[in-house]
Amino acid sequence: MTTKTSIVIYSKEHCPYCVRAKQLLEAKGFSYHEIRVDLDEKALQEMLTRSQRRTVPQIFINNQPIGGYDDLYALDQSGKLDKLRFQKGDEKS
Repeated sequence: MTTKTSIVIYSKEHCPYCVRAKQLLEAKGFSYHEIRVDLDEKALQEMLTRSQRRTVPQIFINNQPIGGYDDLYALDQSGKLDKLRFQKGDEKS
């Protein structure tokens, strides 16, 4: 059985790179779970613990840290993002 790739994006409302990351994923047909760190201090602490970074977005694919928008874009340009479409993971929550 094939499952969809699990993608989590930690973001803030007025973040242009967060918007770009979400647009790129949507254009590629990926679903994702967005966690707004500007609305939830616990979510911010979780992001800091998981990524060891303070900037947004922070993107995780199948629980693996990808980094920010530039990292996601580079993954796409290399052709590796499309290859992740049906690897082990969960559907959008």
